[in-house]
Amino acid sequence: MKIGLFFGSFNPIHIGHLIIVNYILNQTDLKKIWLVVSPLNPFKTDDSLLNEYHRLGLVKKAVENDDRIIASNIEFQLPKPSYTVNTLTYLKENHAEDEFSVIMGSDGFQNLDKWKNFETIINNHKIWIYCRPGFEVENKINAEIEIVQAPLLNISSTEIRQLIKKGKSIRYLVPEKVREEIEKNQYYKE
Repeated sequence: MKIGLFFGSFNPIHIGHLIIVNYILNQTDLKKIWLVVSPLNPFKTDDSLLNEYHRLGLVKKAVENDDRIIASNIEFQLPKPSYTVNTLTYLKENHAEDEFSVIMGSDGFQNLDKWKNFETIINNHKIWIYCRPGFEVENKINAEIEIVQAPLLNISSTEIRQLIKKGKSIRYLVPEKVREEIEKNQYYKE
């Protein structure tokens, strides 16, 4: 099966993430997309990172009625920080029947050559790139890429966390079940 892997902190997951995922599922030959919750991204040192199990729980709430999208905790059992190449190697060994590709924004693709063992990634996996304003796609590393013009919303997890801290509404920025869970558990209040 063709599976797209969309890696992220998802701190928290929001409507923007889900619009991109739905668009890619509708416009490509991918059959499923796994939202891979990264416990610790090697490029991020964010003190406001919610516990990975809470973030996974929010992702599960966001996609619970869509069997095309899987909330994945695959990186929870791998060494930290989470390196994409390690995750892909693990998946290839344990899911040999599936074909995995990577989904990323054009901003992330610009830095792919700085990732651990990026050559292994591009030599073995297709990369689906959704364009982000101000980040042109220049394929200087000769990766197998496919560019999609997914609709983008100017929403960020950082902005959502700031709204929560200020006691403002995050309604319509995150799925309703995610908002309810965040409020019930007082996530991101401090």
